[in-house]
Amino acid sequence: MPAVRGLRPREKLRARGPSALADAELLALVLGSGTAGRSALRIGRHLARRSPDELGAWSSARWLLVPGVGPAHAAALVAAFELGRRAAEGAPGGAAIRSPEDVLAQVRDLARARKEHFVVLLLNARHEMQCREVVSIGSLNASIVHPREVFQPAIMHSAAAVVLVHNHPSGDPEPSEEDLNITRRLVQVGEVVGIAVLDHVIVAMRGLVSLRARQLL
Repeated sequence: MPAVRGLRPREKLRARGPSALADAELLALVLGSGTAGRSALRIGRHLARRSPDELGAWSSARWLLVPGVGPAHAAALVAAFELGRRAAEGAPGGAAIRSPEDVLAQVRDLARARKEHFVVLLLNARHEMQCREVVSIGSLNASIVHPREVFQPAIMHSAAAVVLVHNHPSGDPEPSEEDLNITRRLVQVGEVVGIAVLDHVIVAMRGLVSLRARQLL
C-alpha cells in the first residue's frame, strides 16, 4: 500500500477510502475549493470544531455565515448532510407521516442534539414528506420561532400540511408552557394561510410527546 503521509484529502481518499479521512478532510472534499487566502482544508478544519450533528442541522443561510462558504458551497454541504441523514436513518424522502413514530423516523438525530432545534416537516396532500427544514437552533422561544420562518418554506414548496418538531436536550420530552403557546400561535397562522399544522412532536432521549395525541393541538 502506498504511503499516505502528507497526501491531500482527494489522494488520501483514493489510497485509503473515506473512513481514513478526518472530518475536516471530508468537509474539504465537499467544499471542493476555498477562497483567496482560505483553502478548502482550512475551512474544513474550522468547521470540524463543531459536531457533525450540529452541522447537519444547519440551513443554507447558516452555512453562508461561515467565512469562505458561498451559495454553491452551502448548497453542496446541505445536500451532503441530507443524503447522509437519509442513508443513516433508512427513511427515504416521500415517506408517509401517519403517526408520531413516523415523525421520529425522520428526526432521530434530534434526540441526541445538545442544543434545541426547531424543525418543520413539509407534507403534500397525501401527507408524504417533501422535505425537512430547520427553523431555529438555540433556546426555544416565541421570538426566534417566527411564523414567517415556519411557513415560508411551506409556501415555497406548496406544502399542504406541516408537522412541527423540536427537541429537549434535557432528555425530558414533556411540553413546557412556552411550547404550548408557540404551538397555538403557529396553528392559528396555519389556518390563515391554509396550511394545516398536523402535530407538534417533542423528542428527547427519554422518549417523545405528540401534542395531538395529548389533545393539546
